[in-house]
Amino acid sequence: MILSDLRNYIKAQRRVALIDLAHHFNVDPDALRGMLGKWISKGNLRKLPSGTTCGGSCCKCDPASIELYEWVDTQ
Repeated sequence: MILSDLRNYIKAQRRVALIDLAHHFNVDPDALRGMLGKWISKGNLRKLPSGTTCGGSCCKCDPASIELYEWVDTQ
């Protein structure tokens, strides 16, 4: 996986949980955090505050345990 694959997936999803990225790309979450940090430092991605809901309606996950990231469209 390369950074552009990660970018394209997150842009398509708009908001994604770290655990979902880890499963999709079969990569350790800690390794993904480093890659996500590159997009955060460029201003294209932001980590959402703890407790933010994913937007789904299943309510099976504890919002405090979900690490969410959101793509930011820059001009």
